[in-house]
Parts: sequence; structure tokens; C-alpha cells
Amino acid sequence: MTVHFPFQNSYSALPDSFFARVAPTPVAAPRLIKLNRPLAVQLGLDPDVLETPEGAEILAGKTVPAGADPIAMAYAGHQFGQFVPQLGDGRAVLLGEVIDKDGIRRDIQLKGSGPTPFSRRGDGRAALGPVLREYVVSEAMFALGIPTTRSLAAVVTGEHVIRETALPGAVLTRVASSHIRVGTFQFFAVRRDTDAIRRLADHVIARHYPELLGSERPYHALLAGVVARQAELVARWLLVGFIHGVMNTDNSSISGETIDYGPCAFMDAYNPSQVFSSIDEMGRYAYANQPRIALWNLTRLAECLLPLFGEEQEKAVEQAQEILGAFSDTFSNAYQAGLRKKIGLFTERDGDDALIQDLLDAMAKNQADFTLTFRKLGDAAGDPAADDARAQFMDPAAFDEWARRWHERTTLEPQSAAERQAAMHAVNPMFIPRNHRIEAVIQAAVHDDDYAPFEELVKVLAKPFEAQPDYAAYADPPLPDQRVLQTFCGT
Repeated sequence: MTVHFPFQNSYSALPDSFFARVAPTPVAAPRLIKLNRPLAVQLGLDPDVLETPEGAEILAGKTVPAGADPIAMAYAGHQFGQFVPQLGDGRAVLLGEVIDKDGIRRDIQLKGSGPTPFSRRGDGRAALGPVLREYVVSEAMFALGIPTTRSLAAVVTGEHVIRETALPGAVLTRVASSHIRVGTFQFFAVRRDTDAIRRLADHVIARHYPELLGSERPYHALLAGVVARQAELVARWLLVGFIHGVMNTDNSSISGETIDYGPCAFMDAYNPSQVFSSIDEMGRYAYANQPRIALWNLTRLAECLLPLFGEEQEKAVEQAQEILGAFSDTFSNAYQAGLRKKIGLFTERDGDDALIQDLLDAMAKNQADFTLTFRKLGDAAGDPAADDARAQFMDPAAFDEWARRWHERTTLEPQSAAERQAAMHAVNPMFIPRNHRIEAVIQAAVHDDDYAPFEELVKVLAKPFEAQPDYAAYADPPLPDQRVLQTFCGT
């Protein structure tokens, strides 16, 4: 059987300065450990053929499929606030693009496929642990309804990579609306290549914002579109307790998808200052800082686009500032609307914001589990006697005082108790990819070549809003000796 990818490549048709042509580096003995069969079908691929040895060779980069035009994309970026004029895909190769069943163009990229001209002395490889982490978390984010890159496959290479020690090597096949980043624009801006910036902006508009084609001021509208998508994306992150961990401009997608799951994590106990990333020593990308950093990143994008706004610099800056000014309201509206839904409020009244903030403050003070507090609050909405939400608080009395006010407020809503509970359970997940569960999956795979825990975790996280009684333990927060205090980028 022949593996067929219906490639229709567009990015590789841009000028050579946008990328380097480079093939994946063959590996010794690729073995498929996971294929995302529903996603393969969505992409117009045959999952049965992809699961053959020939398919594993393609998914590991050992064989390049017909029609592929493999490239490593060029980009720059601010990393923890420090600008690096050339980064690029140092361990990833974009095989090409396909049009999925919904008519959406998707990149198919191999991550961990060997060195490229952008590797900066790195080996271009990926260890098994980070590949499993990205597979688990990106697919969990998809199930939670959050815009994200996705994982098509994970393959072990039969080779080891050297980090602190020798680890099994692996390749992740990643799917994205595109891999164009804020840093892609920065790559050309620092080189004062306005023609390339325009060419890139036109490509992005045609691919991601086609409604702007023919707009009177398309580049202003493009900035506004990216600002809106990023504001809404970060609001969704906060609503599920997600911490990206490395919000550099080169990890900020122009399409509005979550990209690059390195030292990411979901909170257990609610803490606005929570940081997991081992490389975020100053807390720049802490949970509550994410909206501010998103705006900072978008400001860097605006700087890149200024030459396209017009020759009058002062006026261009004013126009950009006005567009960026919309971020705060867009984020706040999305975040507050989401929080209202999480506590079962579907109309707006004076005092709602204070009621929500008081709950968050009590959760932080009492180390209440973020996910379970909101999920169990849904139980209490259907049965006021349910006290599992109360049990999340070190001082249950702190919850009792707030719950009294909340129950009074919900009596002003038109929904029945059953309707409110169903609506709350539809937005408050029972299951998230908790750090200790991911770590257990990685340890079983790396040390015992055992992928049963990985398969089970992926299965549970595919239905995050369902009760799943047989897997109830997956909702539990970690015991003290199970807590994962740091996560790592894996490079």
C-alpha cells in the first residue's frame, strides 16, 4: 500500500528568504506508538495505511512522501523579553499542506525530525517525554474546545537523544492551521524587508482572514483580527487553568491557535502567580500575567506592520495604538463572560464581577483546586446539599459565606436547577491533563516501554466534560508526594 498525502503547498511557494529547504534526517528503526485516526480521516488521509511500517517511516521522517516540499521556516523572536534576530525551525520540518474535509488548509509538520540550518548547534531531535506531553495536552485542549495545534502521530525512532542523560528519541507529527508566528514578521522587520512583510501579511490574510480581502485598510484590519483572536484565546486559557509557560513571540501564532506545548501545565490549586516552567525564573509567564504578555507580543507585531500602515509614522503609531487598545475590552469581555458561565450566571447584573472575584480570592487563600471547585459547584447548583465544592477549601466556612450569596444570585436566573447544572457541567471540565498524570505516562513509556497509561489518559481526556465513573480517579488532584513543581521545555 502507498501512503498518499494530498499536498497543496503554498508557503513553500513564497520567496526563499522565508524558509530553508531541508529534508528530515532518517532514523534507525521507527515504530508508531500512536496515530490519531479521527484526525487522519479529517485530513483526507488513510489511517490504515498510516499504521503500516511504510506509514511509520513517513511519520518519523525516514521517508519523504510524494508531493511533499519539506522546509524549515524562518522566524525571529523575543525570548523572555530578549530579542533574537534569527531562530527558525531548529528541530522541525514542514512536510506540506493539505486541505481538510472542512476545506481548511492545514500544515503537516514533523517535530524532532533532525537538524536544520536554524538548529543553532542543536541536534534537531526530540525526546519521547516532550513528544508525549505535547500529544496529550494538545489533544486535551482540542477536546476542551480551545483553538490549538493538534497531534496526528507519535513515533519512536529507535535512537537515543542526549539531554541530561540518554533518552528514547521520538517524532511528533503536528497539525496546525499554519506555523506563522509573530516572530515570523519580526524576522523580516529586523532586516527592514518591507516587501517581505507585505508578502507575508498578504499570505496570512488570504489564508487566515479571507474576510479581509478587498478591505480598504487590510493591514490595519489584520492587526485587529490577530488582536481579537489572541485576546479570546488567552481568556480561554485562564478559564481552564492553563499556563503556557513560554509565551515568547516565536510561540505566538498569527492564526490564534495555541502552539508549542513545552513547559506548559494546568493548575491544581488556584494561584494567580503560579509558574511551572523551569526556565521562567522571574515569573514572566505566570498564570495571571498571560493577558499582559499577549498584549506585549501583539505590540511587537504592530511594530512590524507599521511600514504597511502608511508613510506618516506618527499617524501609523496612533492607529496601531488604537487597535491594540481593543485588546483589554475583548479579553475582559471574553473572560468575564466565561466566568459567569462557570458559576451558572447567564444574565448580567450589578455585583456579578465582585461575586466572581470574591470566589477566586477565597480559592486562592484556601488553596482550592481550580478545576474541581468549578465542577463541583455545578453539582451544588443541582443539589444545594452537595458539599464537594466546599470540601476543596482549607477553611470550608470561607466557601459557605460565598455560597449563600451565590445561591441568592442564582434565584434571579430563569433556568431551573437542572438546567443550570447541565450548563455548568458543559463548560467546567471534570478531567484535565494534570501534571502528575502526564509524568506517570512519561515514566511508564520511557522506562518500561509501556504505553497503556498514555492510551488510557488520552482516552479519558477526549471526553473532559463527561463524568466517566470508571475513570473517576483521573479527576483527583495529586497527593503531596505526586505534585509536579516544575515542567521542562525538552530541547
